[in-house]
Amino acid sequence: MLARQPQGKVMLLREIAESGRLPEGFLAKVFQKLTRHNLVRSHRGAIRGYALARPAQGIKLKEIFEAIEGPDLFERCIFWSGRCGDQNPCRLHQRWAKIRPQIEAVMEETTLAQVV
Repeated sequence: MLARQPQGKVMLLREIAESGRLPEGFLAKVFQKLTRHNLVRSHRGAIRGYALARPAQGIKLKEIFEAIEGPDLFERCIFWSGRCGDQNPCRLHQRWAKIRPQIEAVMEETTLAQVV
């Protein structure tokens, strides 16, 4: 919803949550992370809410996923984080290792504007 708005348009968190049918508290936590990574701007005062920090065509999906899940998202096992590795692989470790670079490349090439 936010990415469909004109650049700089501020939307209330409640509006964004309702449009995506998401719990407002959950979305607030996600937006805190996106704000810390300069993907979204938080506006306070007379006009309160959130706006994209830059145009949707300039925001890569990889940036969004790493902001939410951590910068090591494409370097670790997403199935058994902290417990899986080359020395102690989970059942999906080898398969994930093969497709991880491809998924990372798609996320790096794809912009937010392309998916909205």
